[in-house]
Amino acid sequence: MSTGSGADSAPAPKSTHDSTTPHAVKTGGTFSSLKIRNYRLFATGAVVSNTGTWMSRVTQDWLVLSLTGSSAAVGITTALQFLPMLLFGLYGGVIADRCPKRLLLLVTQAAMGLLGVSLAVLTLSGHVQVWHVYLIAFLLGMVTVVDNPTRQSFVSEMVGPDQLRNAVSLNSANFQSARLIGPAVAGVLITTVGSGWAFMLNGLSFLAPLAGLLLMRQHELHKSVRVPRGKGQLREGLRYVRGRPELIWPIVLVGFIGTFGFNFPIWLTAFAHQVFDGGAGMYAYFNILLAAGSLAGALLAARRRSSRLRLLLLAAMGFGLLEIAVSLSPSVWLFSLLLLPIGMIGLTTNISANTTVQMASDPEMRGRVMSLYMMVFVGGTPVGGPLLGWVTDTYGARVGFATGGAVSLLAAAVIGLVLIRVAGVRVRFDLRGGRPHMEFVPKERELTTAA
Repeated sequence: MSTGSGADSAPAPKSTHDSTTPHAVKTGGTFSSLKIRNYRLFATGAVVSNTGTWMSRVTQDWLVLSLTGSSAAVGITTALQFLPMLLFGLYGGVIADRCPKRLLLLVTQAAMGLLGVSLAVLTLSGHVQVWHVYLIAFLLGMVTVVDNPTRQSFVSEMVGPDQLRNAVSLNSANFQSARLIGPAVAGVLITTVGSGWAFMLNGLSFLAPLAGLLLMRQHELHKSVRVPRGKGQLREGLRYVRGRPELIWPIVLVGFIGTFGFNFPIWLTAFAHQVFDGGAGMYAYFNILLAAGSLAGALLAARRRSSRLRLLLLAAMGFGLLEIAVSLSPSVWLFSLLLLPIGMIGLTTNISANTTVQMASDPEMRGRVMSLYMMVFVGGTPVGGPLLGWVTDTYGARVGFATGGAVSLLAAAVIGLVLIRVAGVRVRFDLRGGRPHMEFVPKERELTTAA
């Protein structure tokens, strides 16, 4: 990834296991990490629960819109779900570094399943009100505070550092594959048997990851560095990130993009309901197209052996430009077509930042670093969701979508300039294979090359 001086690549993290372990696998190949049994169980359970999660998200957004008729209310629901991450996200990382991650995940996944069933019972009984959805969204966010950094850092225990980049990419591909299925199933269920059964299937879907965690062979997990309870561990994590440019700049960038660029529930419901006069089926269709592009981006990332800082910055700028372009689409077919590259480039941005941060973090700090990453990435939603929901309600869906894209584009451009002017990095242009090529290199390397 990026080094402390802002170069494109960084040395691999120190291995915490012997390379001769019997479950070590050769690196390379799009699905190489799936050769590891524990990760295969994890991925299988995840695709089932992720499908349920996407069913629930689409159903929840449409239910709130149906109850209130307000895009801002959809934004508030999303904001409440991610508000706990903003308030308590760093504490989740401390817990993840202190406790056995597999046991933590058993608790958090069971809690998420219970919340899904609770919302299903309220909806099926006909007593659901918008404040019920708000409350369950907030409680789900509280569980996610611990679940997210634990799940992110547990990947390295299952696959080891050699397969970490591939596993992170496949996690995203897994999530986006479920995103293809979940909205489609949700659209059918909403229009046939009602929203309650979509929520019920989501709650029951968490039985799959629970089974996968219980079936894992614990002796095949890579040894983790357990951090004993002590004072100042939260501040220690913040100081660690602050002193490492290869961590802080990707985190700052995904903070802006997560806050302003990933408010798709607000925009897609508004375009389906207001601009193109569609219904729940059209909203599900938009989500499927976005997911198809995201899946393609995740699979391409799984084949990539390394991530580069220039890829992260250029993908973020391209993501912003595409959001502005799609906001101007005069027809539903052009809007639909542009959702594919938006999904692809958005996932490329996310995976590049995620793998940069994980690979550059020391094992004993990874839980706290990933909690900060997730806090910034999704914790900004309580700010961006209601704000862009208000912009969408006041000025229209097109202005709302364009605003998110413009902020993402501007953030990527400014961070690129900061790296050039402040972080000791230069932009170098050359021709490779007859095509223009750009990369960020540290000043020291540029001077050595010139000499």
